Amino acid sequence: MTYLEFHLVFILPPLLLLLALRPWRRLGRGAGKFIPLLALIAFIYTTPWDNYLVWRGVWGYGSERVIGTIGYVPIEEYLFFLLQPLLTGLWFYLVLGRVRSGATSPKEADGTTVLVRVWGTLAYLSVAAVGALMLATTQGTYMGLILAWAAPVLAAQWAYAGHMMLQRLRAMSLGILVPTLYLWFADAVAIRLGIWDIAEQYTYGPRPLGLPIEEAVFFLVTNVLVVQGLVLFLYPPSDRNSTAGRQDMSAKAPAGRKER
Repeated sequence: MTYLEFHLVFILPPLLLLLALRPWRRLGRGAGKFIPLLALIAFIYTTPWDNYLVWRGVWGYGSERVIGTIGYVPIEEYLFFLLQPLLTGLWFYLVLGRVRSGATSPKEADGTTVLVRVWGTLAYLSVAAVGALMLATTQGTYMGLILAWAAPVLAAQWAYAGHMMLQRLRAMSLGILVPTLYLWFADAVAIRLGIWDIAEQYTYGPRPLGLPIEEAVFFLVTNVLVVQGLVLFLYPPSDRNSTAGRQDMSAKAPAGRKER
């Protein structure tokens, strides 16, 4: 199987199904544009990082499995930078349109908002610090690069609107868990088929069911980045009227409403 065939088998079918369901219709005007925007941001942020990984030899690919490369990275990998946020984002929209949030009014949330944001931000920054320390060892290279790259952004997202995310924890958890499990499975298959592989010297070694733990962490944190980013777009904390004593937009939108 080539890398392009991997996309055709594992990524495009569920993506096309989710597109056919048009889950953004339940989330109000403008929701449909946020996923492509987030995919573009992910593409820009991930490109130099992933090029460094390949240059460093952290992961590699069979030359016969890819169409070609731009820089050090296969063309199909750049495509994946866009496809994963689209897949995860559409799934999260589907979940968000059906799961009611625990949103409270700003007045009710004021007592705990700062505390939630501060402690969550500190937790993410601690993860980033651990990642930086891991970079001092050869085995910790891949895990360290993942954590040091992703955790500062997660911290910034949480510092800005962690209380908004906590109010939607159930929907976010489902939005993250399902695509993460699916991508773990797809990644393990790809590694087993030799489409790409991870250099053992730069990892801690454990590969449950053939999946390096670093790859498992990568797909988890990138899906968290996608879902938290979409919450920021959909429910900006500066929009006081959108949070004051209301349910999610999905609770107000008729199921059969056409997108405006």
